[in-house]
Amino acid sequence: MHGLYVLWWVQEKHVSVPAVAAILAAGDFAVTALELPTGWFADRFGHRVSLIAGSLLQIAGMLFGWLGVGAGGALASSLIIAAGDAFRSGADQALLYRSCLAVGATDFQRREAQSRGLQLAALVLFVLAGGAITAEWGFATGWLVETLCSASGLAIACAMVEPPARRDATPVDATPVDATPIVSGFSRTPTTSPPLIALIAPAAVVQAAASAGTFFVQSASDRLPAEATILIAIVTLAEALGSFVASRVTAAMRTHVLLAGLGVAAGGAAIAFPFTFQLSIVALSFLTGLMFPLRAAAIQRVAADHVRARAASFASACDKVLTTVALLLAGAAPRRRPR
Repeated sequence: MHGLYVLWWVQEKHVSVPAVAAILAAGDFAVTALELPTGWFADRFGHRVSLIAGSLLQIAGMLFGWLGVGAGGALASSLIIAAGDAFRSGADQALLYRSCLAVGATDFQRREAQSRGLQLAALVLFVLAGGAITAEWGFATGWLVETLCSASGLAIACAMVEPPARRDATPVDATPVDATPIVSGFSRTPTTSPPLIALIAPAAVVQAAASAGTFFVQSASDRLPAEATILIAIVTLAEALGSFVASRVTAAMRTHVLLAGLGVAAGGAAIAFPFTFQLSIVALSFLTGLMFPLRAAAIQRVAADHVRARAASFASACDKVLTTVALLLAGAAPRRRPR
């Protein structure tokens, strides 16, 4: 239902577009507020435990999205899913990085990029399947399958293994961005490493622009389920391709800045030339898929072992702040349908 939940709330549950935008923004705000507490939880009690908690909340959120009534049901779904996202955010990257440490792998960036690309490519198939299921058997069947998929995610989280803790933070990725670990909280050595926010901001800006543009197009009142499905599938595929490319890109700081500049150019083109709106969204999604694995590798390389989830969660919190603002602007914008 990834490509259809906005359509479901607007057309089937009769929630207004501004209300849906506000509900999604509330979910982003909840994730932002929960990112650091859940990051601390993951670092303190285990990244696997945090993933399991997030999966349980995901199942509950999907049930509310399906069975909830009106704006209240949509809000409950958004907030519960936000809590689930917060428990998974940071814990997943930390668990992957620590697993690389445990087996002596030296290619975290490649693994992170390829796994993210495979995840997004699978999501394309799920989105297309969701559109087909909904067209053939209705929204209720689509939500049932979505909930069962979430339950399978819980089973996968339970099957994961927590690597032993390590005191050292020796980088497991040979791509040189910064070898200085964050030894306590988010303190850094400014003479040898760029500020943490400089690693976070470029990808956050590009993702916010992509999210706002996607919502604006997706929430058109006259859009058919099949059309919305194809749109989200294309956007997701572009993001997946970006992540696959990231497995072969050097994550130097100048790379982040250059890609952010391309994102600003794509966003500017969408505003100045409306006929390029959807193409610009695809371009922004590609850049998002490219930039996030690079950023994840850079953050994990400078994070001490006991704050890995918190460092990644802090980055995600910054993403959500910008996305929340962008969604509110998209929800308040005139509903002229882009072509």
